[in-house]
Amino acid sequence: MVERRVTVGWPEGLHARPASILVRAAASCGVPVTIAKAGGGAGPVNAASILAVLGLGAEGGDEVVLASGAEGAEAALDRLAELVSEGLDELPGTA
Repeated sequence: MVERRVTVGWPEGLHARPASILVRAAASCGVPVTIAKAGGGAGPVNAASILAVLGLGAEGGDEVVLASGAEGAEAALDRLAELVSEGLDELPGTA
Protein backbone atom coordinates (compact mmCIF):
# COMPACT_ATOMS: atom_id res chain seq x y z
CA MET A 1 0.00 0.00 0.00
CA VAL A 2 1.37 3.39 -1.03
CA GLU A 3 0.28 6.48 0.92
CA ARG A 4 0.66 10.23 0.71
CA ARG A 5 -0.16 12.49 3.70
CA VAL A 6 -1.09 15.99 2.60
CA THR A 7 -2.65 19.11 4.02
CA VAL A 8 -5.78 20.30 2.24
CA GLY A 9 -4.78 23.47 0.40
CA TRP A 10 -8.24 24.68 -0.56
CA PRO A 11 -9.29 27.24 2.09
CA GLU A 12 -12.88 25.97 1.96
CA GLY A 13 -11.74 22.36 2.36
CA LEU A 14 -13.09 19.42 0.38
CA HIS A 15 -16.52 20.93 -0.20
CA ALA A 16 -18.46 21.40 -3.45
CA ARG A 17 -16.06 22.56 -6.17
CA PRO A 18 -12.77 21.31 -4.61
CA ALA A 19 -14.34 17.91 -3.88
CA SER A 20 -15.55 17.74 -7.47
CA ILE A 21 -12.05 18.55 -8.76
CA LEU A 22 -10.51 15.82 -6.59
CA VAL A 23 -13.13 13.23 -7.52
CA ARG A 24 -12.69 13.86 -11.27
CA ALA A 25 -8.91 13.62 -10.89
CA ALA A 26 -9.11 10.43 -8.82
CA ALA A 27 -11.51 8.83 -11.28
CA SER A 28 -9.25 9.62 -14.22
CA CYS A 29 -5.90 8.63 -12.67
CA GLY A 30 -6.19 4.98 -13.68
CA VAL A 31 -5.80 3.39 -10.23
CA PRO A 32 -8.22 3.00 -7.32
CA VAL A 33 -7.47 5.60 -4.63
CA THR A 34 -8.86 6.03 -1.14
CA ILE A 35 -8.83 9.14 1.02
CA ALA A 36 -9.15 9.46 4.79
CA LYS A 37 -8.82 12.23 7.34
CA ALA A 38 -5.60 11.72 9.26
CA GLY A 39 -5.99 11.15 12.96
CA GLY A 40 -9.24 9.23 12.84
CA GLY A 41 -12.75 10.00 11.80
CA ALA A 42 -14.43 8.59 8.74
CA GLY A 43 -12.47 6.82 6.07
CA PRO A 44 -10.82 5.54 4.13
CA VAL A 45 -13.35 6.18 1.39
CA ASN A 46 -13.29 5.95 -2.38
CA ALA A 47 -11.66 9.16 -3.65
CA ALA A 48 -13.67 8.87 -6.87
CA SER A 49 -17.01 9.15 -5.02
CA ILE A 50 -18.33 12.68 -4.52
CA LEU A 51 -20.62 11.65 -1.67
CA ALA A 52 -17.83 9.81 0.13
CA VAL A 53 -15.39 12.73 -0.23
CA LEU A 54 -17.97 15.26 0.94
CA GLY A 55 -18.78 12.97 3.87
CA LEU A 56 -15.23 13.25 5.18
CA GLY A 57 -15.84 16.87 6.14
CA ALA A 58 -12.19 17.77 5.50
CA GLU A 59 -11.55 21.46 6.06
CA GLY A 60 -8.77 23.65 4.71
CA GLY A 61 -5.62 22.86 6.69
CA ASP A 62 -6.76 19.35 7.67
CA GLU A 63 -4.38 16.50 6.91
CA VAL A 64 -5.67 13.70 4.69
CA VAL A 65 -4.17 10.40 3.60
CA LEU A 66 -4.38 9.32 -0.04
CA ALA A 67 -3.67 5.62 -0.54
CA SER A 68 -3.65 2.89 -3.18
CA GLY A 69 -2.42 -0.66 -3.43
CA ALA A 70 -2.44 -0.73 -7.22
CA GLU A 71 0.60 -1.10 -9.44
CA GLY A 72 1.71 2.31 -10.69
CA ALA A 73 0.02 4.07 -7.81
CA GLU A 74 3.04 6.16 -6.77
CA ALA A 75 2.88 8.54 -9.74
CA ALA A 76 -0.90 8.87 -9.48
CA LEU A 77 -0.73 9.59 -5.75
CA ASP A 78 2.03 12.15 -6.27
CA ARG A 79 -0.16 14.00 -8.76
CA LEU A 80 -3.25 13.83 -6.54
CA ALA A 81 -1.24 14.93 -3.50
CA GLU A 82 -0.02 17.97 -5.42
CA LEU A 83 -3.58 18.78 -6.46
CA VAL A 84 -4.86 18.61 -2.87
CA SER A 85 -1.95 20.33 -1.15
CA GLU A 86 -1.75 23.20 -3.63
CA GLY A 87 -5.54 23.62 -3.98
CA LEU A 88 -5.25 23.44 -7.76
CA ASP A 89 -8.10 23.74 -10.26
CA GLU A 90 -7.03 20.70 -12.26
CA LEU A 91 -4.81 17.64 -12.05
CA PRO A 92 -1.15 18.46 -12.80
CA GLY A 93 -0.10 17.32 -16.25
CA THR A 94 -3.53 17.86 -17.81
CA ALA A 95 -4.80 20.81 -19.74
